[in-house]
Amino acid sequence: MKPASKNNNYHYNKKLRPLANNLRKQMTKAEASLWKYVLRAKMLNGYQFRRQRPVLNYITDFMAPELMLIIEVDGITHNFENVIEKDEKKTKNLENIGFTVLRFKDEEVLNNIENVKRKLEVYIESFEKNKE
Repeated sequence: MKPASKNNNYHYNKKLRPLANNLRKQMTKAEASLWKYVLRAKMLNGYQFRRQRPVLNYITDFMAPELMLIIEVDGITHNFENVIEKDEKKTKNLENIGFTVLRFKDEEVLNNIENVKRKLEVYIESFEKNKE
C-alpha cells in the first residue's frame, strides 16, 4: 500500500465518517481531557490534530497529518487479549503507511496529563530534527 500523504488524503476512509462523527460526540473522559487541554486549536506546538479520524479501516483517536502521528488512548477494554491483538494489528497497518502511533492508557491521561504532553513534545522535537 502507498505511504500516507497529502496526495491520498492520508488514506482517509469516508465510509467510516458517520461512525467517526458518532464517536466524536461520545469521547471518553480521557480522550476529552487530552483534546481539551493538549491537542485542540493547535495548542501543541502549533500543530493541527483531528479527532476520531477514519484512516484505512480504522478510526484513530487523534491524528496530526503534518507530523504523521496518530495518538490512541486505550481504556480498560484494551486489556483483553483479543483487543490487544486488534490494537497491535491496527498499529502495524498504520505504521506500514508511514504513521507513528503513540498509545497512552486512560489512567495516564487522566492522572498525569503533563507527562503525556511532555512525551508528545519530545516526539515533535524529534520529528522536527529529522525533517531538517
